[in-house]
Amino acid sequence: MDTTISRNSYDAIVVGSGPGGATVAKELAEKNKKVLILEWGDNWRIKGTNWQTAITAGIPGRSLLVTNKALAMVRGITTGGTSVYFYATAFEPPVEMLKSYGMDISEEIKEIRKELPTEPLKDELIGPGAKRIMQSARELGYDWNKLPKFVYQDKCKAGCWRCDYGCPYGAKWNARNYVEQALESGSTLINRAKVQKVIVENNTAVGVEYKKWGSTYQAFAPKIILSAGGIGSPVILRKSGIYGAGYDYFYDPLIAVMGTVPNLKGGKEFPMATGIHMEEEGYVMTDMTVPRTLYMLFAAEVFRFHKLFSHGNTLQIMIKAKDSLGGRVTYNGGVRKSLSKDDQAKLLKGYERAKQILKNAGAKDIFKSWYIAAHPGGTVKVGDILDSNLKTKYENLYVCDCSVIPEAWGLPPTFTLIALGKRLAKHIAA
Repeated sequence: MDTTISRNSYDAIVVGSGPGGATVAKELAEKNKKVLILEWGDNWRIKGTNWQTAITAGIPGRSLLVTNKALAMVRGITTGGTSVYFYATAFEPPVEMLKSYGMDISEEIKEIRKELPTEPLKDELIGPGAKRIMQSARELGYDWNKLPKFVYQDKCKAGCWRCDYGCPYGAKWNARNYVEQALESGSTLINRAKVQKVIVENNTAVGVEYKKWGSTYQAFAPKIILSAGGIGSPVILRKSGIYGAGYDYFYDPLIAVMGTVPNLKGGKEFPMATGIHMEEEGYVMTDMTVPRTLYMLFAAEVFRFHKLFSHGNTLQIMIKAKDSLGGRVTYNGGVRKSLSKDDQAKLLKGYERAKQILKNAGAKDIFKSWYIAAHPGGTVKVGDILDSNLKTKYENLYVCDCSVIPEAWGLPPTFTLIALGKRLAKHIAA
């Protein structure tokens, strides 16, 4: 069996198919570049089921990671990465912050707005829980509004609960859309291919080594782009001789605050439809109705067993904080990071505000979930491991995913990663 892909077969290899990698692959393919996409996960059709989500985002040590302080961190190991399961929130990228590192994505943002839907949901697609929370927050003086969404609203269904499990209707944009466009433009996708390391010759990246079904393969191309995520990319880089990757990162911790409203008939709606960015206090507050199974898990892990069957009449608010940089990723991809006292204080401040909003909405018996880690990043920072073109110390080796973000974050990163992917593709194709 031939385990080597010829050096002349492809112009670029993209490792991973989340928002960053999928964007680079699509953009290069549309510029007539031959692209090979290597994805660790599967390429099953998205069904939006508990079972499929458990396989692709719930296997301990693979897609479900737990920090040394017992914070769960979920990542999607599948074509499209974690974007399959995200809430499609199109938060504006921090243009000025990125400019300070030599990265201007202003033009790319304009391109994305023309290419993808970024409007808030129509009123008829916003569920009763989100509406009640927004009304209560506004009564208390909060500038609480509908949030922009990467959603094709003509395909979206009111009263649907599948956002957390992947949208089977194609309403929620995810990185698979770009992968499919890349394939239509001539790219190649190999699934269940876990990249081990980058092959380097004379300080130049020339290919990658990956495993599939127990066999080891090599693939070669003039340009290598790592987009294996905030945990995956630093692990590959360390095994390729870049030992400074994987330190002092963020994971955007969050809690869910829940309260029971006796006359509410909810539990099936688009999560994170409305909210507010409390920028000075360092956190975001949004509605966050989750599916029954996830709600029951939230209640059980804090011993609220009497609330297990109150899903349909429970209002839920998410508090997501901008945590301080720290911790490390282990050699094999373990996550080691503590939640600082300042970070805990941010979440508790948000919790107090959320309680007021829920009480004003008529909620009783309010409680909060345990801490959850949302999206890890900053493990391969621009200005540290990367230059302003996302290049490593090796020639022709680039990184484009959440790991490249140079500062503490606290917001959904997808819009920013798509913009960075477009910018990188222009640089590589120039």
